[in-house]
Amino acid sequence: MSKFSDYNFKGHKALIRVDFNVPLDKQTLAITDDTRIRAAVPTIKKILADGGSVILMSHLGRPKEGPEDKYSLKHLVQHLTEVLGTPVLFADDCIGQQATDKAAALKGGEVLLLENLRFYKQEEKGDEAFAEKLSKLGDVYVNDAFGTAHRAHASTAVIARFYPAENKMFGLLMEAEVSSAEKVLHQSQKPFTAIIGGAKVSDKILIIENLLERATDIIIGGGMAYTFMKAQGGKIGNSLCEDDRLETANELLKKADAKGVCIHLPVDSIIADKFDAAANSSSAPSDNIPDGWMGLDIGAMAIDQFTNVIKKSKTILWNGPMGVFEMEKFQHGTKAIATAVAAATEAGAFSLVGGGDSVAAVNQFGYTDKVSYVSTGGGALLEYFEGKVLPGIAAISEK
Repeated sequence: MSKFSDYNFKGHKALIRVDFNVPLDKQTLAITDDTRIRAAVPTIKKILADGGSVILMSHLGRPKEGPEDKYSLKHLVQHLTEVLGTPVLFADDCIGQQATDKAAALKGGEVLLLENLRFYKQEEKGDEAFAEKLSKLGDVYVNDAFGTAHRAHASTAVIARFYPAENKMFGLLMEAEVSSAEKVLHQSQKPFTAIIGGAKVSDKILIIENLLERATDIIIGGGMAYTFMKAQGGKIGNSLCEDDRLETANELLKKADAKGVCIHLPVDSIIADKFDAAANSSSAPSDNIPDGWMGLDIGAMAIDQFTNVIKKSKTILWNGPMGVFEMEKFQHGTKAIATAVAAATEAGAFSLVGGGDSVAAVNQFGYTDKVSYVSTGGGALLEYFEGKVLPGIAAISEK
């Protein structure tokens, strides 16, 4: 494996796996959020500046049966041209004669975008013959798609077998993602606080278990907090709860206790009489919510409680919101946590925000530049923190 920044791409055709799985407007098919495209720009520009040419491959959406216009990457060409400041050519297939010819004709400084990889079932199956066909398009392979690193697909894991070690590498985005995750998981300065939110305990069991080995404090917010409350005998009204996970919640609390890790649950909640932006709202202790009411955000005391923990931290991982932040009435908790994480970062802490909803919250509240790193990989980051080996990382790291 070569280091990207030390590699001279002059005279090389770099085949880059990017994650351009961006949201498109259903009517106009215009890009509604280009974060993932912009994240790949530094990698592409370094190759072009060296005098290399670039062949981009990505998936978009989940096409079921072969090509579908709404999932075509041709809808990204114009925007990509504007963002890169150079014309982007398009091949209406990712393998086959046209792709081969267009890739072969590329000159230094030129960019070619291939059609959606998932128009072929072989991509998700990790088909070796399909991966080999893709590999013939470029002489250097760069994986810059952290968002798909947890999938053993043809373009993310299998393809690397067809390149010698010196001609396969991570792009700048992937390098930054991996080093940020490593910094939190293996080089964290204490106190290390993990803020875990979201709806379900079941989605986060493995990550909490793995963090019990590393974190000093774990803050739990969002819907999942009420499963913990009920497990300890609290009254949670109509709040979200996974009744089949009550035992699991108690086991996690016991394990934390045995390891000396502090688990912080919200002392109070903002409650509503229905799941609705216009619902009547009030506040209540999180373990004593009246019948017919549900917790939709953390309360004022919980905000103070969590803020104090965060501000003392040297390392922070934030995955998941504290409430239904999409509704203005129930976004104060998530916004307050974002403010606290930004303040801790300014005071010298290293903060990593990852997972779709926390990233959306940080963007929405304008804190993107006030935290150390915002990850582009939701599922991939989660699996990394669960302690799993990610195929897309292993494929390049292996000799």
